Amino acid sequence: MEPQKFGRYEIKAEIGRGGMATVYHAYDPRFEREVALKVLPREMLHDPQFRTRFEREAKTIAMLEHPAIVPVYDFGEEEGQPYFVMRYMTGGSLSDRMKQGPMTIQEVAHLFGRLAPALDEAHAKGIIHRDLKPANILFDQYGEPYISDFGIAKIAAGSQANLTGSAIVGTPAYMSPEQAQGEGIDGRSDIYGLGVILFELLTGQQPYHGDTPMSVVVKHITDPVPHILDVKPDLPPAIEAVIEKAMAKDREERFSTVKALTDALETVARGETLDLENIDRTLVASTRTVNTKKPGSDTRTLLAKKGQVPGPGAPRAGTGTANPRKKSDLWIGLGGVALLLCVAAVAGVGILLKDKIPFLASPSLTPPPIAHTTDTRQVLNPTNTDASGVLPPPAANDTPASPPIATLASSATPTVPGLASIGGADLIALLNNNDIWVMGVDGSNPTRITKDGAAKNNLQWSPDGQSLFYISGKCVQSVTVLNGMVTIIACFNAADYLEAFEISPDDKQVAISLNRVLYVVPFDLNAITKARTWVDLRDMKGCFTYGGLPNQAPPKAARWSNDGTKIAVNTNSVDAGHQVDLIRIFDISRCNSTNPQPLDNFPGSRINMTAYSSHPVIPSFDWDGSTLFVLNSKFRYDLGYLYAYNTETKRGEHLDPLKTTCCYTGARFSPDGSSLLFIYQDVNGGPTQLYYVSYGSIGTGATYTPLALPDGFFSKATDQLDAVLRPVNP
Repeated sequence: MEPQKFGRYEIKAEIGRGGMATVYHAYDPRFEREVALKVLPREMLHDPQFRTRFEREAKTIAMLEHPAIVPVYDFGEEEGQPYFVMRYMTGGSLSDRMKQGPMTIQEVAHLFGRLAPALDEAHAKGIIHRDLKPANILFDQYGEPYISDFGIAKIAAGSQANLTGSAIVGTPAYMSPEQAQGEGIDGRSDIYGLGVILFELLTGQQPYHGDTPMSVVVKHITDPVPHILDVKPDLPPAIEAVIEKAMAKDREERFSTVKALTDALETVARGETLDLENIDRTLVASTRTVNTKKPGSDTRTLLAKKGQVPGPGAPRAGTGTANPRKKSDLWIGLGGVALLLCVAAVAGVGILLKDKIPFLASPSLTPPPIAHTTDTRQVLNPTNTDASGVLPPPAANDTPASPPIATLASSATPTVPGLASIGGADLIALLNNNDIWVMGVDGSNPTRITKDGAAKNNLQWSPDGQSLFYISGKCVQSVTVLNGMVTIIACFNAADYLEAFEISPDDKQVAISLNRVLYVVPFDLNAITKARTWVDLRDMKGCFTYGGLPNQAPPKAARWSNDGTKIAVNTNSVDAGHQVDLIRIFDISRCNSTNPQPLDNFPGSRINMTAYSSHPVIPSFDWDGSTLFVLNSKFRYDLGYLYAYNTETKRGEHLDPLKTTCCYTGARFSPDGSSLLFIYQDVNGGPTQLYYVSYGSIGTGATYTPLALPDGFFSKATDQLDAVLRPVNP
C-alpha cells in the first residue's frame, strides 16, 4: 500500500519508479499547490558524506533558475529518506509526444531553441545533467518544454560509487562514450545525449539497438554514427552533418555549446547552407589540438568531413573507425559499466514527471554636448573601483566626465547640468551579467548598482526616478540607485510564473502577471508588500483582470498607453490551431468589463516576421504609448529580427537600423518617442552592443555607432538582456 503522507506532503499517486528514485504526485498544503515529490532510496544514507554532498548539490540545483528548467521547490530528509520537491508538470513528457510519430526539423529546432539557453547556463556553472532523454523533458499546461531532473543524477553518482564500485549514472541509450567508460565528463556529454534525442525525434527510432543494455553501451563507444538518411531519406541532407558532429565519439569534435547545435539545426530548418565552421568557431581551435594525435584530423579534413554534405558516390562523414583506443582500456571501461547496468537498465525506463555615444541621429540631428570628458577611467577596471563596483571619488586634480551616478540619482531633480539628456531621458539602466548597471545616455560613467549576480528581468524605473523595480525569481524587488540598497517588495512563493510588474505612466496603477493572469491593481506599495498569492491581488479590487478563463489567452508581459487607459499584453494565444505569441491591446477605461475584447492584435497576418513561423515567440516588445510598437522575433536566444507596428494603419514594417538583418532585442522607445534604444548581436559573431538612435532616421542610410561600453559587458550570450531609460521629468 502506497504511503498517504510524506512529511507534510499528501501523496496522491505514484507517477513513476526508477532505479534511483520514486516520484509521486503530491499536494503541499502549506503553499496549496500540486507538486512532484521525488524520494531517493534510504540506502544512500549509509555513506557518511552523503548528507553533506546531497545538501551541497541540492542547493546548487535549486539555484538553477531558468524558464526552461523544472524548478526545485524544496529538498531535505524525512525519516532517513532524502527527497526533492519540484513543480508538477501536467503536459506530459517528450516520450509521450514521440508516440505520435517523428517530428519535423522545424518542430525540433523550436524545442531545442528553448532548451539550449538552460543547458548552456548550467554547463557554464559546471552542472551537467548526465541523463538527458525524452522522459526528462517535460511540458507544462501551455505546451512549453522544461528539463527535469537537472543534476540529480550527479548527486546520485556520488553515492552510487559506493554502492556499485562505479560512478557511472545514466541511461544506456543516450549515454556518451566517455560517460559510459567512467571518464570525467563536461557539457559536451549532454550534447551527445541531445544528438541521440535529435536522431530519435526525426526518425522515430534510436541510433543504436542491441539485445541488452550492455550491447547498446558498447555501440555508443565503438560503432560509427549511423547515417540518419539511411533511416529517413526524405530529410534534408545537411542534417546528417549536424547529427554526426553532435554524436562525435571524440568530444573535442562535437559542438562546443548547445546553442551551436541549435544554430546548426535552425539553419537546416530554414533551408540555408550549413557552415559548421562559422556556427561553431571553436571547431578550428579544437582541430589544431588533435592534429598531432590522429591522422586525418587536420582542419581541412575535419571541416570537409563535418561541414559538408557528401555528394553521390563520395564517402560520407563518420564512416571511419571510432576514436582509436587500446582494447584493454576499452574493456576495463566496459567492466565498470557492467557493474552498474542493473541499475542503469531500470533507470533507462525513465521517470515521467507531469518542467557608445549611442545617439547618432540623421545628419541634421546631433545630441547636446557632454561636459568634462577628460576622465577615461572605466568602472570595470578593478584598480579603479571599490568593492561595490562604483567609481571612486576623483583625485583633487581629477576632472570627472560627469557627476557620479549616485550623485545624479540623489538629486531632487533628475536634470543635472553637464548630464546629457537625449530623447527625454538622462540615464540608462541595463542588465549585465545578471547585475543592474546605470550610465548616462552617452554611455558615460557605467556604475554597477547590484552585485548579487542573481537572475533579474523586467527592469523599470520607479516613479520618482530614484530606484529601479525588477523581478528576480518569484519576487518583485527594488534597488536604490544612490546606495544600492535592495528592498523586497513582494514575493509570490506559491506561483509558477511571475512575469510582469509594469507601473502605469500616471503612477496610479500597476499590471502584475502572476501565473499567466494579468491583474491591474492600484499602485499602493503598502498593499502590494502584503500580497502573497493571487487571492491577495484579486482582493485589491483592481480595474482589470485578464487570463484564467478558457477564452482568455494566458498573458505574460504588458505595456501601458501614455494616458493609462489602454494596456498592451503579450499573450500566449492560439492562432490557426498553433500556440503563438500575440500582442493584444485592451481598453481598460471601463473597469467593470468582465470579458474584455481586444481593440487590436498582432502580428498575425499583419507582420510577416522572419523566424516567427518556426518560433512563434515575441521575446520583447515596447509601445511609444500612442501609435507605434516595436517587437522582435526569436531567432537565437531572445534575439531576432526587428519590426514596428502602426496601430492606425494596421501595418507592420521591418526595421534594420544596422543594415545587417539580425539580431536585435530589448528595443525601447525614449520617453518622448523620438529615439530608440536597442541591443544588437551580430548573427555571425562579435560582441553584444547597445545603441541609442533617432527613430525617424532608421531606413535613411544613416550610420550609427554603439555606446563605448567597457570590455566585459554582455559577456554571456545567454544572460537576460534588458535596458530601460529614465525620463528627465518623471
